[in-house]
Amino acid sequence: MRYLPLNENDRKAMLDVIGADSIDDLFQDVPEKARLKALVDLPKHQSEQAIERHMAKLSAKSVSAGSVPFFCGAGAYKHHIPATVDHLIQRSEFLTAYTPYQPEISQGTLQSLFEFQTQVALLTGMDVANASMYDGSTACAEAVVMAKRVTRKSRAILAPGLHPHYAAATQTLASTLDIQIDERDCRPGRDDHVIDHINDDTACVVVQSPNVFGEIIDLAPIAEKAHKHKALLIAVFTEPVALGAIKSPGEQGADIVVGEGQGLGVGLNFGGPHVGLFACTKKLVRQMPGRLCGETVDANGERGFVLTLSTREQHIRREKATSNICTNSGLCCLAFTIHMSLLGDAGLKRLAALNHEAACHLADVIDGIDGADVVNETFFNEFTVKLNKPATEVVEALAEKGVLGGVPVSRLTEGNEDLLLVCATETASEEDIHAFETALKEVLS
Repeated sequence: MRYLPLNENDRKAMLDVIGADSIDDLFQDVPEKARLKALVDLPKHQSEQAIERHMAKLSAKSVSAGSVPFFCGAGAYKHHIPATVDHLIQRSEFLTAYTPYQPEISQGTLQSLFEFQTQVALLTGMDVANASMYDGSTACAEAVVMAKRVTRKSRAILAPGLHPHYAAATQTLASTLDIQIDERDCRPGRDDHVIDHINDDTACVVVQSPNVFGEIIDLAPIAEKAHKHKALLIAVFTEPVALGAIKSPGEQGADIVVGEGQGLGVGLNFGGPHVGLFACTKKLVRQMPGRLCGETVDANGERGFVLTLSTREQHIRREKATSNICTNSGLCCLAFTIHMSLLGDAGLKRLAALNHEAACHLADVIDGIDGADVVNETFFNEFTVKLNKPATEVVEALAEKGVLGGVPVSRLTEGNEDLLLVCATETASEEDIHAFETALKEVLS
């Protein structure tokens, strides 16, 4: 947004138009205790050169993921992104954002979204996918709301291994829509027990695989039990590369599949923007939130693309809308599409194999260190380690030695202070793993 300088007369004129006496009147809904009493302690102005120098100094204090051995995951993953991806998404025609409601001038955007949807449907083993959501957590929350519409029941069961941030986003949205959230205790080895809590009042069961602890969950028996009680299985993932190695959620009986697409084509980006993936079975498509691009033919019989079905997020009758989502992560899903196209089916499977091999090697190394034990029986490229010291202390000590050694589970959920999430992707070299091993031995000794 451009900086638009206004003088006192300009501000008074605008306040007069809207019938407000002062700018403070616009913030009446903000609690008094939450308001700033004075200006933020920042210099009022500096020259452009001085600001650049200051920002460069601040940036130098950060440690980028690619500059040191890096083993963090917990929902956002460091993968190698081919230079081709960045080159293509920066083309001016892709950087110009607009809503593709006029197909005559939007064929490029619509085609790229259609290809994205096709890739997501194939990846998840589902019939249809939408044109993306904001991120994995909001996709998860929207899936639960969708399940309520489909089943007309209001009880949603969240498996213990669902990422706590996804659970929190779901709880926030559900609290406004009279949806009862049944959460399980978030700790390893508990997801299989979720099957015992499914009954006739259940609208959906939300299960993540690989889950937040890295465990791979067999979704088939959970889907079978859910379907017996006319409930939906919502399958969640945070690492899309994992779907190149494990059986797709669709093959295991999932009704809705949601997840984070950041692992393909999209960098860590300090936590965002990322891209949410959303797919479902064909019979549920009219209840799916977000945009849906379809393929058609024009008056001359040529292949073309359009936004299909009703404009569900902007329904003329508000209660008929499927969501308030009225956009998509366009540039991020384009990056996802380009990266997937470069990999192809064989490339994705090879990438997944490299991830699993790196993680297996790292797990073997960690298991050989006194004071550290790998908890998982199954994993893809991320697993949980039980330490003889608080994980936060260990991570800080590793960082001082130049190794970003994982994410303490206690950062995501209360308790579990001695548990550490460790991830190894294809970017983890033998030298990186050796550096981690050396540093961890010193810290735990």
